[in-house]
Amino acid sequence: MLSLTIEELAKRAEKIKLVISDNDGVFTDNGVYYSERGEEMKRYSVRDGMGVERLRNSGIETGIMTGEVSPSLKKRAEKLGMKRLYLGVKDKYSMLETVLAETGLHRFELAYIGDDVNDVEIMEEIAREGLTASPRDATVFVEPYIHYRAQADGGHGAFRDFAEWLLALRNS
Repeated sequence: MLSLTIEELAKRAEKIKLVISDNDGVFTDNGVYYSERGEEMKRYSVRDGMGVERLRNSGIETGIMTGEVSPSLKKRAEKLGMKRLYLGVKDKYSMLETVLAETGLHRFELAYIGDDVNDVEIMEEIAREGLTASPRDATVFVEPYIHYRAQADGGHGAFRDFAEWLLALRNS
């Protein structure tokens, strides 16, 4: 886990304008329900949805970046009013430049929450100037690149926990 003083974390938090999240393992519990027709359902936490809303009400935009292309994810993002949805992204690190160009933001204005090896490169890059986090049950691979480990598991309020941590830092 990365070590910064509370003052340094608060300074970074003040500058955050966009929180990007992985989907599976952060917004979901990594479970997928399959039928003979294929993927049917994923479970999302209403608490995480409130985290998205609380960030938006504080002027922080949210988005999801994931390697999957899922109709259920599109519906969830639409319901939450998320404008930044990056689907089918196999190389998240490379997509970072697109996000910066598209939004006009700088790395220090980004936060990221992820849980597995496919998040490591983008987390390492954002962690240099922005803020990074993981759910409590994230894999050990992300541990060296996070500023905060949520007290909740993925799909069970981890995003909300990170959102509240970020908002508390901004108000400290």
